[in-house]
Amino acid sequence: MTRPSPRLSRRNFVERSALAAGLLGAAGLAPASDGCAAEAVEASALGSASRVNARQHGAKGDGRTDDSKALQSALDAARKDGPICYVPPGLYRLEASLTVPPGVTLCGASGGVPHSEHPIGTVLLAVGGRGQADGEPLVTLKPNAVVRNLIIHYPEQNLAEVAPYPWSIRADGELCQIRDLTLTNPYQALDLGSRWNELHLVRNVFACPLKIGVYIDQCTDIGRIENVHFNPNFWTRMALKPGFPGGDIKAYLEQNLVGFKIGKTDWEFISNSFVIFPRIGFHFDDFGHGPGNAVITQSGSDICPVAVQVDRSQPHAGVQFANAQFMSTLQVGPANQGPVKLANCGFWGIPATREHVRHSGPSTLALTACHFNGWDQPGKGDPCIRAAGGRLVVNGCEFMDGGKRAVVLEKGLVAATISGCTFRGSQAVDDQSGADVQIGLNTSR
Repeated sequence: MTRPSPRLSRRNFVERSALAAGLLGAAGLAPASDGCAAEAVEASALGSASRVNARQHGAKGDGRTDDSKALQSALDAARKDGPICYVPPGLYRLEASLTVPPGVTLCGASGGVPHSEHPIGTVLLAVGGRGQADGEPLVTLKPNAVVRNLIIHYPEQNLAEVAPYPWSIRADGELCQIRDLTLTNPYQALDLGSRWNELHLVRNVFACPLKIGVYIDQCTDIGRIENVHFNPNFWTRMALKPGFPGGDIKAYLEQNLVGFKIGKTDWEFISNSFVIFPRIGFHFDDFGHGPGNAVITQSGSDICPVAVQVDRSQPHAGVQFANAQFMSTLQVGPANQGPVKLANCGFWGIPATREHVRHSGPSTLALTACHFNGWDQPGKGDPCIRAAGGRLVVNGCEFMDGGKRAVVLEKGLVAATISGCTFRGSQAVDDQSGADVQIGLNTSR
């Protein structure tokens, strides 16, 4: 029989706190106060004997010497003497790839997220792998490995003739963590899909990816993406040399970039994440390992041809967005079977925007408490929502453009419910479907 834990009285708490303070004092560490205990413990770990200093393994950090072998030596040593491989401030040229061993942290010199506009900490200059999109990643994380608090920059990348590079960081195993990073101009930034993985954590990552921001696949237990921001400013405003070469970065990204490429994952929780100027903001499909499911909150895809494209998602769970913002179009493809649900989301148009929502195929699309404006920008008479397959539920939404068609239901639709919506003078519902359609309690003023 398991004994219950003894109740911690105020006296016991004080005595244990005093004992802890004494132990910290004996170790030469001042006890933390004012809610900063975690930060103090982390800082003490970085300053203790449990870290390996990359400079002591021959890393120069002068921007000219190839530091690949020295950093790998330090990482390997951290497996035994670490678990932290600390890389002091400097510019570390990498002509080859790095592998972070299981349980080891590759840590730069920054107390938070370093910004490429103020690169005073640790910068990895990636020059290896040019022209080899399928080459070895710059950094591979083995199970429970971490990379954090540094900048990755590709000094030989040029917008006039963009060169493919391998992935910047790849997760290979369980509980890989990518935290507090800026990547100025990666071709392919974060690979969480080319290898089996579980429980990955990506937090506070800022970048200007040129081809793919995040790729998620082969994830068989919950992955988390938090506070990830893709914006060209992290390249165009940087202070590293050579600087941004000039050119129309917006036009390039709108033709090439997929912000979040999501395949097989059970589940994926994405929050506070954003991409601007992509070709596709969020793309869900089966990339060879089956489709996935995801919950995305407080996130957005801005100024782009397609904000969200759902080609395939898991039939039982699908894709859910809440409190999200889109400056473009949601497309649900003919092969998708999983439900697609959006709640409390906003849509705005760009000059090329026709429909805000295009739905085909057998799945169910549910739109609740969303608002729409700026559709049919070319003035061709396109509706805000065009549905030609599956089931459609539109509830409590607001259509803010007067004088335009709001919802068109076409052949192939199975059923639809449209209720409690405000159309503000829009031509509300044009039903050409012959399906089971229920419409009621809507207003048009």
